[in-house]
Amino acid sequence: MRTSCAKRVRVSADSHELERFLRGDVTAAELTHREHVRLAFELLRRHDFLESAHRYTQALRRICAQAGHPQAFSLTITLAFLALIAERMAGEEEPDFAGFATRNAELLDQGLLKRWYRPERLSSALARDTFLLPDPP
Repeated sequence: MRTSCAKRVRVSADSHELERFLRGDVTAAELTHREHVRLAFELLRRHDFLESAHRYTQALRRICAQAGHPQAFSLTITLAFLALIAERMAGEEEPDFAGFATRNAELLDQGLLKRWYRPERLSSALARDTFLLPDPP
């Protein structure tokens, strides 16, 4: 069983792409939603949630700023998706992304958070800078 204290690091093409992302050596155009999910998955395989959240948000902020669109970053969207991915990964043994994506295809839907958030809340300036809890039921 996988725990947050014992992460296995695999050296692969995924590791190289993840390192490029973390350094900010990718363009915003390279980051489709599926690629965002895959990179989050790879990071969460290597680090606990808090470390992953810190590294992922720093990299994504850097990439948005380099693209000239710092306002495109949303802390709420980023952390909500990371939490969903981490939660789904927690129930799996040694998951690989292809199998994970097949079993959790709804995570590849960019509009998934609309289940829990109103669109105007997700697009707000506050959501970009502060993690907002989902809308009350």
